Amino acid sequence: MDWTRSHRAAASGALAGLIAMVPAALPPAYAAAPRPPGGAATAMETGPRTPPPPQLPRDFHGTGKWIVRDLGITVPFTWAGRNGNSQMIAGGPRYPIWFTNLIYKNSLYTLTYKWPGLSDHRCSRIPGFDLGLLNRKLRTARFVGREILQREPQRHVNHWRVGVVAPQLPPGKYLRFPIALGDVYVDQRDPTTFWQVLQFGLQNLYDPELDEWLVMSTFEHGPGRVALPRRCPPPAP
Repeated sequence: MDWTRSHRAAASGALAGLIAMVPAALPPAYAAAPRPPGGAATAMETGPRTPPPPQLPRDFHGTGKWIVRDLGITVPFTWAGRNGNSQMIAGGPRYPIWFTNLIYKNSLYTLTYKWPGLSDHRCSRIPGFDLGLLNRKLRTARFVGREILQREPQRHVNHWRVGVVAPQLPPGKYLRFPIALGDVYVDQRDPTTFWQVLQFGLQNLYDPELDEWLVMSTFEHGPGRVALPRRCPPPAP
């Protein structure tokens, strides 16, 4: 989602291409969603009360954790956006996982410095991917329900499911494969504030169970720091 994480150039290319082929659905007219009383609603909801879908802002910055549960690894995580470019950084030199993902000047970059069992540390670049493409895909997300994340502090969120399936075929008995799935949890009062994301699919190819979490502790609206690593080829002028 940029919003999509890719660990391998081949998997990244396939995923970006599939996302680009998905028709961009324009959001319908939405009514304001009231804050839920007490408990967490998890049933599927549709209709005029459906809140607006997630949209990653042009400028933001936040901190949190990147969690790979089947490996028993949790590392620090930062996520920032500036003028439509954005960057994720998980871990660091002293952690077992260290990677960065960027949407930078109309390209999607992935550079994995450290990962258990990984020997390929090249920077991959997929051109033709920007914030607008990511947000068009997020507009196609399905609303799951209003929920409360049981953390300190508790977060009242709207839960969304977004995915890429190939090939794109009409309803019926066809062979199709889920390429990438994401569960996105955004603030009920502001769909541009992201609190939690589960990523599952080929974009998590390095993980044995193909799933990884990002959990934000802070998320603020204002320009963050985005820097293309020296190992990554700069975008074409």
